[in-house]
Amino acid sequence: MRNGHIPLPSLAAVAPKDPDSLLEKYLRDPGGTVRAIVGDAVGWVSVWWPFAGAALVLAAAGIAWARWWWRLRCRRILNADARIVAVLPPPSADPAGAEALWANLLGLLRPAWRRRLLGQPHLAWEYVFDRESIRIRLWVPGVIPPGLVERAVEAAWPGARTRTAPAQPPIRAASHGTQIVGGELRLARPEALPIRTAFPSDPIRALLGAPVGLGANEQALVQVLARPVTGHRIAKARRAARRVRAGHPVRPVSRLLDLSTPGYRTPRSRRTGPVQDRQTAIETSAEDKAIVAKQRGAPYETRIRYAVTATEPTGTGTARQAAVRDRLRGRSHAIASAFATFTEHNYYRRARLRRPRSYVNERRLDKGDLLCIQELATVAHLPWDEAIPGLQRAGARAVPPAPGIATGGPGTRPIGVTDTGRPRQVGLRVPDARHHVHILGATGSGKSELMAHMILADANAGRGVVVIDPKGDLITDLLMRLPEELGHKVVLFDADSKARPPILNPLEGADVARTVDNLVSIFSRVYASSWGPRTDDILRAGLLTLRAQGGMPVLTDLPKLLAVPAFRQRAVNQIDDDILRDFWSWYDTLSGPFRAQVTAPLMNKLRGVLLRPFVRAAIAGGASTVDMDAVLDGGICLVRIAKDALGTETAHLMGSIVVARTWQAATRRARIPQSQRQDAGLYVDEAHNFLNLPYPLEDMLAEARGYRLSMTLAHQYLRQLPKELEEGISTNARTKIFFNASPEDARHLARHTEPRLNAHDLSNLDAFHVVVRPVLRGAEAPAFTAVTEPLPPPVPGRAQRIRAAARRSARPRQPSPTRNGAAGPTTDPRRRT
Repeated sequence: MRNGHIPLPSLAAVAPKDPDSLLEKYLRDPGGTVRAIVGDAVGWVSVWWPFAGAALVLAAAGIAWARWWWRLRCRRILNADARIVAVLPPPSADPAGAEALWANLLGLLRPAWRRRLLGQPHLAWEYVFDRESIRIRLWVPGVIPPGLVERAVEAAWPGARTRTAPAQPPIRAASHGTQIVGGELRLARPEALPIRTAFPSDPIRALLGAPVGLGANEQALVQVLARPVTGHRIAKARRAARRVRAGHPVRPVSRLLDLSTPGYRTPRSRRTGPVQDRQTAIETSAEDKAIVAKQRGAPYETRIRYAVTATEPTGTGTARQAAVRDRLRGRSHAIASAFATFTEHNYYRRARLRRPRSYVNERRLDKGDLLCIQELATVAHLPWDEAIPGLQRAGARAVPPAPGIATGGPGTRPIGVTDTGRPRQVGLRVPDARHHVHILGATGSGKSELMAHMILADANAGRGVVVIDPKGDLITDLLMRLPEELGHKVVLFDADSKARPPILNPLEGADVARTVDNLVSIFSRVYASSWGPRTDDILRAGLLTLRAQGGMPVLTDLPKLLAVPAFRQRAVNQIDDDILRDFWSWYDTLSGPFRAQVTAPLMNKLRGVLLRPFVRAAIAGGASTVDMDAVLDGGICLVRIAKDALGTETAHLMGSIVVARTWQAATRRARIPQSQRQDAGLYVDEAHNFLNLPYPLEDMLAEARGYRLSMTLAHQYLRQLPKELEEGISTNARTKIFFNASPEDARHLARHTEPRLNAHDLSNLDAFHVVVRPVLRGAEAPAFTAVTEPLPPPVPGRAQRIRAAARRSARPRQPSPTRNGAAGPTTDPRRRT
């Protein structure tokens, strides 16, 4: 370095040191160098090409194996925990519902990185046909969250119902006599061209009719497999659409052939020529509009498969098997031909399916045809026709409860579990239950189980319970499930039991006139068809005379009063009422035959009652051993009066007496401050038989709420109720719980549940499925649906222990004239049995 200058290297210093380097050779002789390089490469390839070819083959095989393994892995992931969602169509399916469903299910599209690693899940919409039924269902992979597809279906078609079960192969395992014929349907023209989507009637009508007449061992299946796509697949479809619009071929093979024959113009390519006739121009314009319209919507990649199977007994001859196979081919051709109705700019063609059993059972979707949402909704939807033989339709629609409905707890009477969304408990708050509950439903629909749940909840919470059961099953279920520590609270009237029953004397009461009026009214209503004024007069006079005697009056004394002169004379000597004395004076002036004639209507009714040992012991066995006041304050009174044990009229009389005594005990609560009255419930099954009371039911229901007595009245159909009783229950039993009702009743009951649930819903409820129109904080809430829960399993030996505890809990009674209005013992806080 001199004077700050850096010396530059000379040209010789930077020249290649190797005189035989490739660069020097190329600079001196470019052509010769290139020829030498090519010659060396050819020589190398000639020596090493077997090894290089083997490496390429191995690489290709490895790529193919990796692709196959990846696809197999994705299929296994999708099939793990897969489920079948059976779809029950509503009575009338909205044609727009399918578009709403498939648009909603676009949300299944995964991010790009997840699609590359795990694949994109697909769905399979299936039509399944057999000899007697048509079923529509959706196969859903296990990777899709539970409930997502189910809620989408129910939202798309209000009133549709879904039932989910683990996925099973649609075609049974191969057996010696099982034959299967199947195929695929593929778009015949480029997928940029749409199929027909506008129809005046249901486009799958032909498809649903094609398998009609299947044999007993035959089954048909149509699968529409679909998955949402995006990214590269959509870009590819749009490029194909541009080629179609430009008149160029879409398939690579066709483009290669066009290059080899440049002078030939296909019919499609001729449409881009300089001159077009009017017809070609119209067709071109229509196709262009259809292509553009299809490209607007979000696409699905789809594949349609069909299969028909038949199972023949082992040992079937060759001729028989050939005939069966020909019949299956005919069925499959009919199914495939049904898709001809979708022909427009595009159409479906049949393609061979080499292994139909494997593809159909695995529900495999590799590559398919692109359809927009409108096209897919046209192919896969619920039938529009309202009358399709063999298609099971949904019953009542599922409606969620209003916000604020109780979900459980000691202050709630349980109803069941919601059948929409995430299942949760629903119930009726005890203050709302004071507005009374009306339960209606056919036999076997689940009324007794629902009442049993409510009764057990009341008993466990310490609320008083009175239950009247004319069949006996409800009481039996309760005895097997009541907590054993509540046995000492139980008062049990069981017509089938040989043990001596408790006593509930209907002639007891502080108000003599009211007590007699109540009993006379009950008799007159129970025996209304054969009751007259003279019978009423004799019964009233006889009961007033018995109440005027010293000691405890009982009904068994009434026949003696009417038939024994000496007994009647002693009784008349103890009465002070002149009108009553005049009645007996007239009665004594009658001749024997005439006296027997006027008393016969009453005597045959009394004998029908008192000749039953259970009834005689229960209502005429002496002083009452049951304190209904104490029962309402936390006791449990179970009245099991089966009609087959007592007879219809006697059972009605016995139940009505219990209802009347319960009501009398409730009205005595007027002396207690309202805040200190404990809640109690009166449950009456077959209520129309036991509301033979001397006062209007509507007044009783209106006043019972103030006494904290809630009434639950259950029966089967509306015509069981007289008009006045029906109106009273409709107005004053404000919480309605309806099980399956007849179409006639459903039209009337729908007034309580509309607009959320109509008459069809009420008449098509499943077993243990209820419609509830509750009272919520004193106001009527909208109706909703729920499913009642089964009772807990019975505890072995529990019923016997409860019965024994009820008998052991008896204690002697002490006199209390102010309570009963008559001399003699009164009721213990529980009872003496």
